[in-house]
Amino acid sequence: MNRILLADDDIELCEMLKEYLDVEGFQVGMAHDGQSALSQARTGDYDLVVLDVMMPQLNGFDVLRQLRTDSLMPVLMLTARGEDVDSIVGLELGADDYLPKPCNPRVLVARIRAILRRLPSATPQGEESAPPEILELDGLEIQTGARTVTLHGQPVAMTSTEYSVLEVLLREAGHVVSKAELSERALGRELMRYDRSIDMHLSSLRKKLGPLANGEERIKTVRGVGYQYIRC
Repeated sequence: MNRILLADDDIELCEMLKEYLDVEGFQVGMAHDGQSALSQARTGDYDLVVLDVMMPQLNGFDVLRQLRTDSLMPVLMLTARGEDVDSIVGLELGADDYLPKPCNPRVLVARIRAILRRLPSATPQGEESAPPEILELDGLEIQTGARTVTLHGQPVAMTSTEYSVLEVLLREAGHVVSKAELSERALGRELMRYDRSIDMHLSSLRKKLGPLANGEERIKTVRGVGYQYIRC
């Protein structure tokens, strides 16, 4: 049973979402201020955090910033509707995905499950996982079983979402992958209008991986078409 931490100072909303998630088969804990959310997230007792931006003591951005110093636990941010800057900042700090509030509980569950499917041990019971592979190109190596990344032999820390985006692009190296296809294959959901998630995850990947030996970007944006991992 997956364990979810709901971090939101709206106690009534938390109780409502907890009831819904309980019915959907999740084990749910709650935190109503940022400091408590950070402490509980660091216990290792949870598989994912649903994190509201506006909370007392520490806001959601501060919680995420501090959490990312020592943990790659998946984080789904809840942002104020219409505040695009909140979603962008959250993704820049390492959030796996975001939803505007108020959110539909069914959509929240779908997003949570999409994120959890990207975790290494997320193969449903009774299903056979694909045999692990090693994908290598231009000093970059990813091991699909452990979902780990190394660059010139040095490990590169990545969130589960960043890894998923990179794996799709590496498998299609030399070919352009549309933003819609990348969203479906890497995020596990259809691309929404004005959705910046893919752009922000790619920005993070470029920073972590740096350019190729010839100075060219590893991941090229093909304007109006999609993205391409470059083969030297």
